[in-house]
Amino acid sequence: MSLQASQSQSTWQRPDGNLVPNAAHVSATEIPAPTLTGELPVESEQVPPPAPPFTGGLQFWLIFVALMVSTFLSAIDFTSVATALPTIVEQLHGTEFAWVGSAYSLGSTAVMPLVGGLSQVFGRRPVVLGSLVFFALGSGICGGAKNMSMLIGGRTIQGMGGGAILAVTTIIVGDLVPLSKRGAYMGLISGVWAVASAIGPPVGGAFSESNWRWLFYLNLPLTAIAMVLVWRFLHLRVPHDDLRSKMRRMDWTGNIIIIAGTTISIIALTWAGVKYPWSSYKVLVPLILGLASIAVFLVYEAKFAVEPVVPWELLSNRNSFLGYSTVFLHGIVSTAILFYLPVYFQGTLLQSPVKSGVSIFGNAFTIAPGAIVSGVTVAVFGVYRPQNFLGWALTITGVGLLSLLKVGSPTGQWIGFQLIEGVGLGLLYSAPQFPILSSLPVNKSAHALALLTFVRSYSQTWGVTIGASILQNELKKKLPAVFLSMFPAEGVEIAYAAIPQIHGLQEPIKTEVRAAFSASLRVTWLTMIGVSALGLGCVLGMRELKMHEVTDEEWGMKEKNEKQMDVEKDGGKIQTSYSS
Repeated sequence: MSLQASQSQSTWQRPDGNLVPNAAHVSATEIPAPTLTGELPVESEQVPPPAPPFTGGLQFWLIFVALMVSTFLSAIDFTSVATALPTIVEQLHGTEFAWVGSAYSLGSTAVMPLVGGLSQVFGRRPVVLGSLVFFALGSGICGGAKNMSMLIGGRTIQGMGGGAILAVTTIIVGDLVPLSKRGAYMGLISGVWAVASAIGPPVGGAFSESNWRWLFYLNLPLTAIAMVLVWRFLHLRVPHDDLRSKMRRMDWTGNIIIIAGTTISIIALTWAGVKYPWSSYKVLVPLILGLASIAVFLVYEAKFAVEPVVPWELLSNRNSFLGYSTVFLHGIVSTAILFYLPVYFQGTLLQSPVKSGVSIFGNAFTIAPGAIVSGVTVAVFGVYRPQNFLGWALTITGVGLLSLLKVGSPTGQWIGFQLIEGVGLGLLYSAPQFPILSSLPVNKSAHALALLTFVRSYSQTWGVTIGASILQNELKKKLPAVFLSMFPAEGVEIAYAAIPQIHGLQEPIKTEVRAAFSASLRVTWLTMIGVSALGLGCVLGMRELKMHEVTDEEWGMKEKNEKQMDVEKDGGKIQTSYSS
């Protein structure tokens, strides 16, 4: 007997013939979250009966290991390039420092909205495998790059693969684990991301002093391992339709609008404050067009899309909106810290790329545990507001302390300050998803999680851009004129161009340059305090809602007998059936 499901029905039939409720039509939220206007939804959601305790078997843990390996690949590549960047650009005789990082963000962010739809239509495993192929291809191109254009092209392809990996990984965990039990598992995934983000800088620094190309080539065997794990163990239910039906279900118009909007806006952000002033039409025109396109996308999704990439209910209730706002603000702050704290170590303390990567271990030893503790406490106590509140409180304190760092700051200070903000950032890696998902039905989880990873990736571009713009403008004010004259007035990111030159300077110019770096970064940290305060305000507006006890059965792990089932046809009409 085949396992058949209909989107119009609220039950589905197991292989044993029993009818059971389709969890895609049930939500565990007892009190519907209010809309942005403060009104309750028209239809309240039903509370399902208590679900049996979740226990992950061998297949689950093999799938989970595959997801962690894939996540590690994507995360470490994003952060490891920062410390190797001066060496890479110098050897390739380039000046476009910002584009090496922004190209990855561009590819990653642009593809994320598409991933949710693709995984819903074609299934999770093909999307994961395709993402890994793109990531490997981009890594190979970067490793063999002969010039900056080739490197930037490779980073864009890498970003497309890496972004899709992060998005579909989050979706798959949502398929397998109920929200109420998901905290510990998402804490582990967030911990892998946090560890990779933290050890990325020293890895990049080590390769920059030997052979930076292996920073990219090393991804190839690791990607192959991840692909084998995914191919062998990732077997989830897949609704089978003919290819034409699948293509019709895709929201191509919405995807084109959002990809165009994010691409244009990210290009503008990459240029802003570095290549061109913020007031230049070359920045303002694409930035306004990009943001306007994103606004048009949201209107189109709310009013016209048949199967929208971003269903309007994801943003129309207070809890989910504030949750997404928290993710966006956290992405700005965390990226600014991980990207520009090594600039302090190299520009002010005159550390080598390797040592600067080791010096940021204060974050490595706290972000990952913070992410895990956040997820575990949500699962144990069934609440999520305290974790979000504490995360922002510690982040504000820690970043405020970073603003005190100067040329002569002792080691204990820059390590201790990292420990405080690191715990805060770690708590916020996993905590914001719970207010988002608790206010939505489980059949919206894939779209909700795809949007979450999109928002996080897009915010990282803002974090890099805001930090770069502040650092660029402040260095122009504070660096000695004789040293500043060594660099073009526009088009060069002064920080990365200046760092290799500092060691050869004579006193007192050397000390003045080092002080200029610390004073310029202080303005960056003070700005991040303001961003963090906005995040804390978002938490104060959240409501504590009951979390789901069920998963969407449409996307669970396949049983043995399900793997043998084929797509059935009835009178020439293909019915939804779950098989390999």
